[in-house]
Amino acid sequence: MTNIHPTAEVHPSAIIPDSSKVWNYAQIRENVTIGANCIIGRNVYIGPGVVVGNNCKIQNNALIYEPAVIEDGVFIGPAVVLTNDKHPRAINRDGSIKSASDWDPVGVTIRRGASVGANSVCVAPVELGEWSAVGANSVVSKNIPANEMVVGNPAKSIGESKY
Repeated sequence: MTNIHPTAEVHPSAIIPDSSKVWNYAQIRENVTIGANCIIGRNVYIGPGVVVGNNCKIQNNALIYEPAVIEDGVFIGPAVVLTNDKHPRAINRDGSIKSASDWDPVGVTIRRGASVGANSVCVAPVELGEWSAVGANSVVSKNIPANEMVVGNPAKSIGESKY
């Protein structure tokens, strides 16, 4: 049996191994796959079909929208948002409500060992390279190479990621 808090809302089709923990009020949608030894914090939202690798930590209040891919050993800080819409709108130009057929979801890919600091936003589609690091409160709108450290809005390189 997995370590899922009783207040967490986990869709029956989600795959969560016994070694992973899901804390209170998290919502894990349909067809999500979470790897071994992961920690999913309080109030985390993980959208349909998202894949989370092994040994990941997703901190409180993070929002992970589909079709995100999170590889092994990734750290996602508190209140991080991974978006999925290049042109977000509530309505079309004719005033009709946008529906799923009015947009193509695009995802954020976070490669092995990368770290995303608290309250950062990754604007899809972007890829964060292996062992890259995003400083707190940053807005990432371009791909980040492996081993690179970025900060700010928009996020800019400040050199090599040392950790």
